[in-house]
Amino acid sequence: MKWDRMALLVVLALGLAASGCDRVGARDDGRPVVLTTFTVLADIAANVAGDRLRVESITKAGAEIHGYEPTPGDIRRAAEADLVVDNGLNLEAWFAKFVADLDVPHVVASEGVRTIDIAADAYAGKPNPHAWMSPLNVQLYADNLARAFTELDPDGAQQYAANAAAYRTELQRVQDDLVTRLAALPPAQRALVTCEGAFSYLARDAGLTERYIWPVNAEQQATPQQVTGVIEFVRAAAVPAVFCESTVSDAPMRQVASATGARLGGVLYVDSLSEPDGPVPSYLELIRHDADTVVAGLTGSTAR
Repeated sequence: MKWDRMALLVVLALGLAASGCDRVGARDDGRPVVLTTFTVLADIAANVAGDRLRVESITKAGAEIHGYEPTPGDIRRAAEADLVVDNGLNLEAWFAKFVADLDVPHVVASEGVRTIDIAADAYAGKPNPHAWMSPLNVQLYADNLARAFTELDPDGAQQYAANAAAYRTELQRVQDDLVTRLAALPPAQRALVTCEGAFSYLARDAGLTERYIWPVNAEQQATPQQVTGVIEFVRAAAVPAVFCESTVSDAPMRQVASATGARLGGVLYVDSLSEPDGPVPSYLELIRHDADTVVAGLTGSTAR
């Protein structure tokens, strides 16, 4: 979807005229509105915000974040928000150009993260955007959000700080449990093999070697060379299980499993939460699910 500055201004003008109100008055409950770019980030933000802010996501549960195309309604929602939050690290290239033209405060949740560069293909040398896949990084997200929310709503400073501290404790518990359970594996088998290279930060912080078929979701995925390279790695390291993400086809990874004898360890979640009645309705449940699935797959135990 191609937009220039004039088209954006026309959309905003029409949208705001139709609403008949400014962005503060557009919300019935009177709370400041925080608009995030995707559902995982919305849940992280909501844990810090508590009940003082209204947190919303542009994308819906199950959406593929990388290639999302914003609608005029999305742009109107951003113009009416009191704060816009994105992940950064080039994840939301589709949205960054619109934020730049809006008179709305903006915060990058991943600011300060020690990044890992993508190692291959067209994205080589750019930071891997999936920083939220490490519970340690999300502790930093929580601190960044608490500061931004305090600037937006100074009266809530103590609540935001307390919420962030409690959330950090939960995140650290997930991290410690993952590392402890993986310690039983032989070092050579501490490998996380996935379809997309979305787990670099989780692998680094859990002491796992990462290998993937493709680095970032793309229209043309899983070349024969990529699949062959992963097959050779799994065989050489005797990796017991391989995994794939919920938003992509697992057919290439099934090929790897068939060629190596490795188990398909289960579905991992990355870019989106599920619906409330699904398997990962919150970020903590997502990261716990992924940690449990990885440990169960690699150790041959039963996921908790």
